[in-house]
Amino acid sequence: MYCKEWIDKLEVQPLERAEYIRLLSDYTEEDRLYAQEKARKIGDRYFGKQIFVRGLIEFTSCCKNDCYYCGLRRSNPKAERYRLTEEEILDCCREGYALGFRTFVLQGGEDAYFTRERMVHIIRQIKSAYPDCALTLSIGERCQADYAAFRQAGADRYLLRHETADPAHYRVLHPEPLSLEHRIECLETLKELGFQTGCGFMVGSPGQTPETLAKDLLFIRRLQPQMVGIGPFIPHGDTPFHNKPHGTLELTLFLLSLIRIQQKQVLLPATTALGTIDPRGRELGILAGANVVMPNLSPVAVRKKYSLYDNKICTGEESAQCRSCLQKRMESIGYTLVTDRGDYPA
Repeated sequence: MYCKEWIDKLEVQPLERAEYIRLLSDYTEEDRLYAQEKARKIGDRYFGKQIFVRGLIEFTSCCKNDCYYCGLRRSNPKAERYRLTEEEILDCCREGYALGFRTFVLQGGEDAYFTRERMVHIIRQIKSAYPDCALTLSIGERCQADYAAFRQAGADRYLLRHETADPAHYRVLHPEPLSLEHRIECLETLKELGFQTGCGFMVGSPGQTPETLAKDLLFIRRLQPQMVGIGPFIPHGDTPFHNKPHGTLELTLFLLSLIRIQQKQVLLPATTALGTIDPRGRELGILAGANVVMPNLSPVAVRKKYSLYDNKICTGEESAQCRSCLQKRMESIGYTLVTDRGDYPA
């Protein structure tokens, strides 16, 4: 009974760390469904039955980092590396715009080829061609001068998952020289520069506990991001975590609901990873409180090469080209995709 009381409390004020821990340790399926109903009502209050779509462009699979969970890690000799040209990126935007997308997400590894100057030129080209569209970047940790230049060039949003708010857990997931301290500095800089800023984490990553998840929820409360991206951890066969169990659907859905209850107007995706572990994962994510989907606009020839984890869905209804299929999926649960930038409410 106390879990429902804490869920009710979360709607009006943050929980104490010990309360988060007990809630995440002791919740039942009945508690999860209770949180889901509350989260959905909150989402409907602020966004109605609208689901925002983002056109995802995975433009480089090259990465200088060696994160233990990621298939793009630099130490993976089996990773298929590619970089889209500027013209290929613009072609993706052109196709996406015709399909009704008004937000583009440039996502890639931390690739030194895409210097400040190259990124600024790409951003300006996109914003010049599609001034009514929002542009999100998800390209990792950069210096303050880079972030400032990207913002000045016209980038609107930046997604940088913090992965965990616990320093010891961060070290389980990342080798030196990456640090949680620097990741948080980057997120704070992005907010200061006026980006709509997103953080997030994998659910069920190796070493994650109710204690570390409590720190994540408290960190999100403190940062007050405009976006939060979470999805289940899924192992990749060519990484040190290849034999680790994947995150569960149930815990991911529960956390989506808790984040919606806590951060009422946040932009919250139902991720591709959620759709990978369950055929109806994205629909279930929407019902749990999510309000964003991110179909893939990347060229079909490279989609399988952007292999963050195993069995990632790469063709069919996750693709931008099958927008009508995704629309029918959303309509089947009472929601509709909208042609809208889908900004965080001012």
